[in-house]
This record gives sequence, C-alpha cells and structure tokens, in this order.
Amino acid sequence: MTEVAIIGAGPAGLAAARYLASEGFDPVLFEQGATIGGQWSGDRAHSGVWPSMRTNTSRILTAFSDLPHATGAPVYPSNQSIREYLRAYAERFSLISRVHLRTPVVGLERRAGGRGWLVRTPSAERAFEHVVVATGAYQRWTMPPVPGLESFSGTGGVAHTYAYADADRFRGLRVLVAGGAISALEIASDLAMAGAERVTVSVRRQRYVLPKLAAGTPTDHIVFTRFHALAEEVFTAGRVNQMYTDAALRLGGRPEYYGAPAASATVAEAGITLCQHFLPLVAEGRIDVRPWITGVDGRMVRFSDGRADEFDAILFGTGFELHLPFVPPPIRDILALDAHRIELHLRTFHPALPGLAFAGLWDQAGPYFPPIELQARWIAYSWSGGVSAPSVDEMTAGVMACRARRGSPQKERMNVVTLQFARAAGVEPTLERWPRLTMALMFGPLSPVSFRLEGHDALPDAPDRVAAEAAAFGSVRAGGPTAAQWEQLEELMAASGSESLRAALQVLRRQPEQLT
Repeated sequence: MTEVAIIGAGPAGLAAARYLASEGFDPVLFEQGATIGGQWSGDRAHSGVWPSMRTNTSRILTAFSDLPHATGAPVYPSNQSIREYLRAYAERFSLISRVHLRTPVVGLERRAGGRGWLVRTPSAERAFEHVVVATGAYQRWTMPPVPGLESFSGTGGVAHTYAYADADRFRGLRVLVAGGAISALEIASDLAMAGAERVTVSVRRQRYVLPKLAAGTPTDHIVFTRFHALAEEVFTAGRVNQMYTDAALRLGGRPEYYGAPAASATVAEAGITLCQHFLPLVAEGRIDVRPWITGVDGRMVRFSDGRADEFDAILFGTGFELHLPFVPPPIRDILALDAHRIELHLRTFHPALPGLAFAGLWDQAGPYFPPIELQARWIAYSWSGGVSAPSVDEMTAGVMACRARRGSPQKERMNVVTLQFARAAGVEPTLERWPRLTMALMFGPLSPVSFRLEGHDALPDAPDRVAAEAAAFGSVRAGGPTAAQWEQLEELMAASGSESLRAALQVLRRQPEQLT
C-alpha cells in the first residue's frame, strides 16, 4: 500500500487517516504531543482548552458521521468528552497504532525530481508519495501591541487566554479580558461566575452575541443550514448580510439592550460571537464592557473612551497565527504563506505542489467537524480515483480566487465551506432523491451524516439518522414548513431557478406531513 504522511493527530488528521485507510492507503501520523486529539487532548504544552471548557458547537455538529455521541450525552459536551470521543474514533478505525507520538515534523521537502515528499523528524527522514498537513490553526497565539504593557504590575500578571487553566487563581481579583471572540467571552463569563471581584471586557468593536440555545434549539442548527449556504450563492451580498443580521437579532437581540455597547448595523460590519452567558452577565452588571486599550501604566489601564481603571490581571483573547515552521521558504513562497493566510484551491490543494494537501487550516465561523470530515473524504477520494481530482486549471483558478479574498476580515461560514467540500467529494444530496428529507436537508443541522446519503461511502441508516437529527431539537417541526420557512424557500427558488427545489416544493405542498 502507498504510505501517506499526516502531520498532526487532531480531528483533521484522524479524519484524513480514516478515509485514506478506507481508500487503500497506509496513513502514518506524526503527532508532536504525548497523545492524540490536538486541541482536545488537554495537553497543556499543545492545547488551549481549560478544564471547565465545554464545546461551543452542539454534539450533533461536534461528531463525525461514523460515530454519533452516546444517547443522553449533553447538548454541549465537555472537552474531556470530546477527547475520549476522538480516542474512540481512532480505536474504531485502528488508527492508534499508526500514530507516532512525541514526534514533531521539523522539515518537509520535495523529493528530487519533484515526485513525492521527504518528511523529517528529529530522529529520521522518510519518503512519502503524499503528505497531509493537519496541524491545526490554533497553535500560535498572538498578543497585540499595547503601549506600556510591559509595565503592568498586577499580581495576576498578563497572559493569553490560551494559557488560561481555571478561574480559581483569579478569585477576588479585578480582571481585564481583551477580545470579543468566543474564548474571550467564555472565559470572561467563567471568571464572573466563579468569584472574580470585577470582570471587564475590552473590545475593538462590539459584535452581535448569540446564545448557544434559542428556545431549546442549538443556535448552530439555526444559523449554519444548507438553506443559508444556498442563499449565499444566489442572493445579493446585501440580502445575505440582512439575512444573517435578522437571524442575529432574532436569536440574541441587540447588545445594547443588555447594557453592552451598540453593535454596527449589520453582521458584516460587526461580526458574530457565540456565548451563552455573556450578555446576561453584562445585564446583571457582573461584566463591564469597554472600548479598546490605549495604554498601561503599572496597574492602571486606559481605554479609548478616556476612562481608566486599575486591574490585577489581564488576559488577551486576541487570536492565533498560522504556524507551519517545517515548511521551507521555497514552498512558503509558492503558497504565499504568512501568519494569516495560505493560498490554496478550496483550502486544500495547490497546482504546483502535487501530492500535498492541507486539512483544517482555514479561519471559520461555526462547527469544524462536518467540513473537516468532508475535506478528508475529498482528499482521499481524489488521490484514490474515487472522484476526479481537480485539474491544474481548476486548482489555478481556485488559488486565484483565494488570492482575491486575501485581506478580507470575514471568517468563512461553516455551511458554505461544508457544501463546497461535499460537492468536490461528489456527496451533496439531491433533494428530488430524498423528498421526505427536504426540510431536514434544508433547515436541519448540516451534520456529517447528511452527506452519507449518496455517492461514495453512503450509509444505509443515513436517512433515518438525518431525520432524527433534524427533529431532535426542533430544527424542523412536525407538519411541514413554518410560514417563514415557506417564504424563504420560495425566495430561494425564485432567485436560483432550481428545478430540484421546485420539485421538492411541489411535493411539500401535496404532502407536507410526510416531509419532516
């Protein structure tokens, strides 16, 4: 069998190994940590999860299609549960023995003649025909320049949220958390509920903040649907922006209603963060929100609104950089690789680098497990011949499209990425083949099993599982579409002219009760 090197044994690396093995390859995984799981490993040397952290994506969307979570599992599992889940997944597909732990890759080069790759570790060098880089996008955290930060003298010190372990060491302290993304707001909430004397969050701009659950339905089931992804393809940019802004207002309301600063008028300008407790804690006065930091002098921190306060600790939840130190300069130049972007065809291949693929390295809003699995399937099918590999011209066009988006502040939405990978892998389900699943496929959770209905690796139990997932939290109600969903489907059909959707709507009108 042809050996394939996989750099990283987190979710992306494990999914890639599972599908490459099923396509007849011999995957060999190199993992720098002491155990598998990537960020979910809990290994503080290579993981930013903290003991009390729970997923910010629902259990249905934090799973692979081959292994649902156990019946009765929490809607939002603990990080320890995901770590055990990934081990169970690796054991199911006999991946554990394929992983070389405590084996960082320190070099990656093309073999002489340009065919195949050399992978170097501290103790050896091995040749492979194919390599998958699946190291994750959250390894190298960043701290912004703040005048006087080095003078901070609070007893709790300065750190990145990547190093946050628990709230106990901040009990009774005045803590400033800088940043408006998920980790910053989750940790600020954790601190406020666990006994910090005062918690202040400093943001460059106020985002819309959505709860994890809306009337019992996971928010990621509502926002990241196939309907919304299809709408992005045919609606104007303004209509798409309004669509997501309306959803944010419906699910979370305006931040200023809770006492936070006002967000910009639209989601495109403000952005979205998911956090269950943050805005209610602001409303209760347990978290204060300030504009960005302009300077530090000892314990005193100044903000751009002219106010200043003393703090005992500062935590920066200010993001990460791409960190691929084993990629040599010639290949970095081909990829136009820097701290924030990498130029690839559909986030995966480059026409000038045959046999090399990248998995899970894009900057995304929403759950990662579904697109990671689909990307892994596409890589494996492309190399095995299960689907036609993209041509040089297609990849060149994809790289140019990626370059045109360079510098865009917007994260890529999970549902859009998922649908693109599904199409590339030849597994996007067609509505006319699954009339009773029309509502589940359009408005249910965009889960990995919904892409095991047809094409390569279809599962016989997939239809029943798709229907059950859509019904589990009320994403799709019994009795057919709601009035709002009817309106959305009609608008989408009119804009797209889709015959598949037209046929599905005709069946919906005749027998709505059978399509839930």
